[in-house]
Amino acid sequence: MSYNEVIGVDLGGTKVQTARVKNEEVVDTSKQLITSQGSAEQVIQEVISAIKAVMTSSVQAIGIGVPSVVDIEKGIVYDVQNIPAWQEVHLKDILEKEFGIPVFMNNDANCFALGEFQFGKGQGAPNMIGLIIGTGMAAGIIIDGKLYNGRHAGAGEFGMIPYLDQYLEYYASGQFFSNVHQTTGAVIAKAASQGDPQALALFGEYARHLANGIKAILYTLDPDIIVLGGSVSQSYPYFKDVLWQELQTFAYRPIIEDLKIEVSDNPMIPVLGAAGLCVR
Repeated sequence: MSYNEVIGVDLGGTKVQTARVKNEEVVDTSKQLITSQGSAEQVIQEVISAIKAVMTSSVQAIGIGVPSVVDIEKGIVYDVQNIPAWQEVHLKDILEKEFGIPVFMNNDANCFALGEFQFGKGQGAPNMIGLIIGTGMAAGIIIDGKLYNGRHAGAGEFGMIPYLDQYLEYYASGQFFSNVHQTTGAVIAKAASQGDPQALALFGEYARHLANGIKAILYTLDPDIIVLGGSVSQSYPYFKDVLWQELQTFAYRPIIEDLKIEVSDNPMIPVLGAAGLCVR
């Protein structure tokens, strides 16, 4: 069943963003801070408050994306890393009791991919990866036009694949700059924007690690398009050339020749993807 008017919720480690979406158009939004180190009940009430900020009597369902493992059917959130008190929260039951309408849930990377597929750069691509490269590295997977979740909404956690002496996320997300070079991606991006050769070389080094991660995705799933999101994706112009140079070593040339890589340019995509969970 699909609903004409829904609320999408994007829960992060420090804030919660909500949007009321009517006929696939955003008609109202709200963004509120959460007390990430607070009690489980305190954060729940903050999420409820953010939903109420855009709620009307015509809203028919709520979709919510959370940065954790989720039992999609039961609506249970487990072990939210940035909200320590949320170790097992029966969020679907809580919100359905509060608002009296259906609630659909998934993790935030899956919502990002679904948002790009339905509303963004992935439209028209039946096989798509939404790859988030920010504080960490994770992806949502679209196969034959449908979101692939896995048993625990954990499909697409490419960042946790063992890589070199660590795991892929250590080198292919924003963690690369802090872990390897004791700086931040924002600092290096600012220097790169001014043509600093050391900063550009650092992005080249980063691109080689990211290329290895993308190769693993291509060997596994062979998508039509990869849409990049997250803070590091905004620096794509500084590492694009080296990334594509490294991808030319991929074993199957037709896959690389047909592959598209785009950067998300709509900050509302995660919350739109959460709203898209209500479309069945």
